[in-house]
Amino acid sequence: MDRAFLLTVAFDGTDFCGWQRQREGRSVQGDIETALERLAGTPRKAIAAGRTDAGVHAEAMPVSVTMPARWQAADLQRALNAVLPRDIAVRAVHAVHPGTDARRSATGRRYRYDIAVGPTARLPALGRTAWALGHSPSLARLHAAAAVLPGEHDCRAFAVVGEPKPHYRCRIVHAAWEAPDPSRLSFTIAADRFLHHMVRMLVGTMVDIGLGRRPDNDMTRLLQLTHNADTGAPAPPQGLHFVAATYPDLIYLGEVAAW
Repeated sequence: MDRAFLLTVAFDGTDFCGWQRQREGRSVQGDIETALERLAGTPRKAIAAGRTDAGVHAEAMPVSVTMPARWQAADLQRALNAVLPRDIAVRAVHAVHPGTDARRSATGRRYRYDIAVGPTARLPALGRTAWALGHSPSLARLHAAAAVLPGEHDCRAFAVVGEPKPHYRCRIVHAAWEAPDPSRLSFTIAADRFLHHMVRMLVGTMVDIGLGRRPDNDMTRLLQLTHNADTGAPAPPQGLHFVAATYPDLIYLGEVAAW
């Protein structure tokens, strides 16, 4: 009888083609499933709370897996960190009820987007984890643009056109900019769901507003649209970080190993 676990995974997405396994290219899912199969002796499926794109990072991505009954949370965390490559780390392992699905069971998700501004934006290392913008958008304009986001909206203006979805509504519970230091701007957003490229398109559009390339009230107008033709280009992937997901307490069994 297999046991169900929820892993909390951090990864540097620079050298990956994204979370999802692809025919070509290295994926986070592929590396984790390879490690799980090595430990379990049989193929294993890893399901993440979010399907990050190439170059996107994670600080605490929940990943649901099943393993043979002999595995305990502490042993699984230790073994996975011993066999996974250095750009993936398992920060925690929770034992959860069977049937827990990291994507479908999540009640909310949180992302952060980092922008490097000023002379230090040219530092090579920042190019891996932030948008090296150089120019400094107006923080007051960014604050005003983000202020209209909390609430429930049809977010088609900030989504990549693809397969039709049952609906495009997202309930945004938090959206705010801050300047942690003079060389960095960070945008944090939490919602019940996100559409493909939604955070990057929001950031790209708000940066246009912050730089004076769009009217200050343009976010309000765009949220009324049912197409993305007027939306700004998506911000680069390297600045995007999956921060966390939330779940009902009842999925957890109490056994946990964490750093």
